[in-house]
Formats: sequence, C-alpha cells, structure tokens
Amino acid sequence: MIKKIVIAIVCMASAGMYAQNGTVSPYSFFGIGDLRTSATVENQMMGHIGVYADSIHLNLQNPAAYGELGLDVMDKVGLVTYTAGISNKQVRLKSFEEEQSSSLTTLDYLSLGFSLGKGLGMGFGIMPYSSVGYNFVDETSSSGQALTNIFSGEGDLTKVYYSVGYQIIKDLSLGVTINYNYGTLSNERLQQVEGVQFGTFDRRSSQINGFDFNYALLYTPQINENHTLHTSVRVNTQGNLVSRNNRNIGSFSVASGTNIENLEVDLEAINLRNTEFKIPTTTTLGLGYGMDFKWFLGAEYSFQGLGSFENPFLGTNNIEYNDASSLALGGFITPDARSFDSYLKRITYRAGVRLDKTGMVVNDVDINNFGITFGLGLPLGRSFSNLNVGFELGRRGTTRANLIEESYFKVNVGLSLNDRWFQKRKIN
Repeated sequence: MIKKIVIAIVCMASAGMYAQNGTVSPYSFFGIGDLRTSATVENQMMGHIGVYADSIHLNLQNPAAYGELGLDVMDKVGLVTYTAGISNKQVRLKSFEEEQSSSLTTLDYLSLGFSLGKGLGMGFGIMPYSSVGYNFVDETSSSGQALTNIFSGEGDLTKVYYSVGYQIIKDLSLGVTINYNYGTLSNERLQQVEGVQFGTFDRRSSQINGFDFNYALLYTPQINENHTLHTSVRVNTQGNLVSRNNRNIGSFSVASGTNIENLEVDLEAINLRNTEFKIPTTTTLGLGYGMDFKWFLGAEYSFQGLGSFENPFLGTNNIEYNDASSLALGGFITPDARSFDSYLKRITYRAGVRLDKTGMVVNDVDINNFGITFGLGLPLGRSFSNLNVGFELGRRGTTRANLIEESYFKVNVGLSLNDRWFQKRKIN
C-alpha cells in the first residue's frame, strides 16, 4: 500500500513541481525572490522550528536528525521514511487605497530518508528554494502626463539536496546537507505615457545555479527517566550562486502589444553578463524539552548577516538590506500514542508562533513577517505512518510608505510514510 501511495506522489510531483509560481508577493521583486521554507508540515505546524528530532519522521531542516532514524523504535534498523507535502495559500494584498485576493497551490517537498544501521542515516529529495511571482502597476505624473509602469516577474529556483547524519556518541549527532540550487528568474517592466502610441519595455532574465551547505549538531541528553533535553546548532553556509544574465530593451505598440523594436543589451561591456549572488550564512540555535512521543516544547533563534547582500543586475534603488533574524516557538502533545481504544488519543496536536525580521528595508520601512501555526498529525492504521494537516495565519509588510500588506492563510497537507528494507524473510 505504501509503495502505491509513493508512486502516486511521484506522479503528482512530476506534473506539479513546476506547474505554477510559488508566490504572488510583490516583495518577490527583490533579491532572488521569496525564500521558501525547507520545513516539513510537521515542523511548520510548530512554528517552523527544527530542533526536535525523532526516529520515525524526517527533519529536512536539521541533517543531524538523520542519525536518529530507526533508533529506539523497537527493531527498526533499515527503516525507510518517505515524505511529501503540498500547500494551498490564500493571500490578500492590501494597499492604502485598495485590496485584492489570490490563491496558489504548490508542491513543497518530496523526500526520502533511511537508516543504514544504528546511528547512521541519510536522505535526499527536491523542494523549491525561492520563487518570483508578482504583477503590479505604478502610476505617476510627468510634465502633466500620466506615466504608467507595469512590473511583472516569474520563475522559481529549485533545490536538490543530499543529507547524512551520524550519532557519533550517545545523544550526540552530527549532520551535513549538500544543496544544489538551480532555475531561471524573469523580470519585466513596461512603460507607457498617456497619449503616446508607443511604450517601452525592459526584460531581464537570469539563469542561476550554485551550491550551499547546511551543517548541524544535535545533542539530546536524558534529563531523567522520562524527559529529554533537545539542543541544536545549525549553520547554513554562504550560498554562492552564479547568474547568467540576459537583457532586452525596446518599444511596443500600446494598441496591439506587438514589439516595434527589440535590442539585446551588451552585458559583457558593463560586466553584468555573469554575476554572483552571495547568500549570507544563517546560524540557528535551538532549545527544547519534552517526553519522547508524548509532548515537546521548544524555541529557535536564527540570524543572518543580510546587510552584505546585493543584486547588481536588477539595480533596484528603493531597497536596502539589514541583518535578518527570526524567533520561533512551538511544540506538540500526543495524549497516548499507544492507545488501542481511542483514535483521538493517538492524534498529535501541534502549534507554534514565529516572528521574522526579513532584513528587507523598502522605502525606508522594515518588512517583517508574523505567523501563527497549528495542526494535527493523524496516524494511518497501526503503523508509524501518518497524515499531517497544518494551518498558518500570518501577515507580512505594511501599507505605510505606499507599500503592500500581505495577509495569508495557508493549508498544508503532508504524508510521512514508513516502511522497512533489507528485512530478512523467515520461513517457519
């Protein structure tokens, strides 16, 4: 049964991974777009924290957690875990004068992890890294004539990763993830002057690829017979992405929309054909406390020296970058994971909250994000597999300084499926 479900997920992934942009945010105009979360639905429901690890779920944020797979779950050496997640996001974009709503559905991750023996685990998968998707109009007046600029952009960067984690001594695990990021981002500006039959366009595209690494240390000592302390340090090293750029400018007919003139800009002459994005290092500290498979409460703090980031190819003037940070709290409770007479007692209830300082300063205003998360982990039969349903309510940005406030409601659905491999068959 599990194999059939996995085949269905793979088919859905191949059809839907690139089916539509992963954002409708005007803030994806900046940088390399909206950075997407790497958390599973289980972790997203707990405020996106990654300090908690157990033996039956994948933790895609924390590679050291792979060293926990298969441990202390009876005899689960050779445990294989498949996980996939999709989400639907309802977004309301509000300015000082008007508002509009939009909706998008995306595949968030498709991953496989497995135990290679006691204390050693590995995994690989694919997920979005960042997304660009915006369309907005800026209307001003020049010399008594209305001047209209229409900005639009689309594209995604995708992440393919490989992770390994190992428990070097009791309660102490190390892990590393190698990420390869690739994709194409496109941006366009159309400019029209009232009463003029021709407009101008500026189209730019970037083919981007590059690596980054995520190192993690996970320490989970037993405080007493029933309770465990969870501590974690994660360092996502500077991402060095190379961008191959193209730019075309020209004119078009306002009436028909057809191009009148189309010129390719010589980017070699201005040293912009090949540029680099240096995504600054992010460090995350986590601390939690709980009873295994019963309850957990934890917190994480992340910080990133984003002030050094720039995108010279786009040449945006109304943004600057400051250091970014994030504070998240979350946890779960499972009334009785081994209950035989009550399904409700075997459900895992999760909740969390997070506050992100994105580091973006647009029109001299800080762009921050606040979110509340909650959801359920629903057991599938008597196995260790489960269906996870999560919800997130949040708000990003502001209507001050002619900016946009985003209010969103996100529904996540994730499958975590467990199976065994290398299991010897016995004949009685």
